[in-house]
Amino acid sequence: MTVFTVIQAGLLVGGGVFIAMLLNAWRKNRTQEAQTKIIPIGFIGGFANFCDTLGVGSFAIKTAGYKQFKLVDDKLLPGTLNCQAVMATVAQSLIFLTAVDVDATTLVSMVLAACLGATVGARLVSGWDRQLIRLVMCVALLVVASLMLAGQLELFPLGGLALGLSGWKLGVAIVGNFLFGALMTVGIGLYAPCMTMVYLLGMHPLAAFPIMMCSCAFLSFFSAGSFIRLNRINSRAALIVAITGPIGVVIAAYLVKSLDLQLLAWLVIGVVLYTSLTMYRSWASERVEPQPAEVLS
Repeated sequence: MTVFTVIQAGLLVGGGVFIAMLLNAWRKNRTQEAQTKIIPIGFIGGFANFCDTLGVGSFAIKTAGYKQFKLVDDKLLPGTLNCQAVMATVAQSLIFLTAVDVDATTLVSMVLAACLGATVGARLVSGWDRQLIRLVMCVALLVVASLMLAGQLELFPLGGLALGLSGWKLGVAIVGNFLFGALMTVGIGLYAPCMTMVYLLGMHPLAAFPIMMCSCAFLSFFSAGSFIRLNRINSRAALIVAITGPIGVVIAAYLVKSLDLQLLAWLVIGVVLYTSLTMYRSWASERVEPQPAEVLS
């Protein structure tokens, strides 16, 4: 039995347990959730997870759509978003585990680091000022995108074709993913920072996809389970996106896998720039009018 088989089995078992918990929650709450508009929620969720598979992240898109059309109660939004992420990230992970021959040691080390960061590291970063983190990440991602753009324009060498890391580079990657996992607790998504770090360490841009997706899939089992136990979700909204989300994932996954290295590198640059702009907008909006904390994927 290979490491990848174990990971795939863990994803399937975790996904099965989650679905059972979600269906049980839906049976308990279906009367009060009967007015939930599943068609627009399903379309928004499917599109958001299409974008998520490209590395853009889905939570910001869903939040904007749900708030614009008043589809999900604000107090249930964080839990609903976490639950909607589970099956989509499981689908992403299963697809990219078989599509990308990433080094097993690198993959497992970084996934475990992210999970550890989200549990242990959360205590460290939970007291940090989220606004300052957003501003720092905005500037850092903008600088990194500039470096990546310079590399694409052959102003200096950047990026690579490696599918694994070793030595000090693996150490940096483990520490980085630990920090990114911890930062998810204060609303900073893991996808773009992880993608950026992997690229800067000389790995193939496609190698970031199974790493960041498996990291978030395993994290989402615990976060979604907690929200379900607390009954802080709209289970009807979560259930419909558990169906439409993976559909969006499948469509986007085959688009990503068909891109050559140059186009994929440009996609990464676009994702990083978009995330930098999103960080700035979040910082600027809360600077004017503080709003409840949200967790982004």
